Amino acid sequence: MRRTFIAALALAAIVGTLVIGAAAAGGGPLPAQWREVRAAVARYHSVAQAERAGYSVEGAPCVESPLGTMGFHAVNQALIADPAIDPLRPEILLYAPGRNGQLKLVGIEYFQVYAEGSVAPLVLGRSLDGPMPGHNPVMPVHYDLHVWLAEGNPSGLFAPFNPALSC
Repeated sequence: MRRTFIAALALAAIVGTLVIGAAAAGGGPLPAQWREVRAAVARYHSVAQAERAGYSVEGAPCVESPLGTMGFHAVNQALIADPAIDPLRPEILLYAPGRNGQLKLVGIEYFQVYAEGSVAPLVLGRSLDGPMPGHNPVMPVHYDLHVWLAEGNPSGLFAPFNPALSC
């Protein structure tokens, strides 16, 4: 009986590790809190719907690096101007070109402008990365967190770049 219990406990630990690893790598089941976020942003698979909600992808380049792709950033300026982080309303939506050339939602990005003396904000228990300098001349010092909710990322759920995507 004791050996069976220990074997079952070891099996549960292995399965738990595999599930967490798969979620962190962008494949497999997401933790419940991130599934809720994915459901909340599902309507933004439609770029037109995102634009009606205040996001704009106009003029944004498709961001790539040797580490992979971030894609096109559809920014909601009203949410960026608000220092609060709402997990269900990310400041930025990430899009990549689909097979037919149309943009498809691949992830989200939380973004907060750095304020002197501030600490990295949390979203669902996860700290945003930074502070970091802006990635272009008009972008302020900020915190951000990429979350690959709509497209698996072999580098991890929260990695900045996704090597499985391209512009």
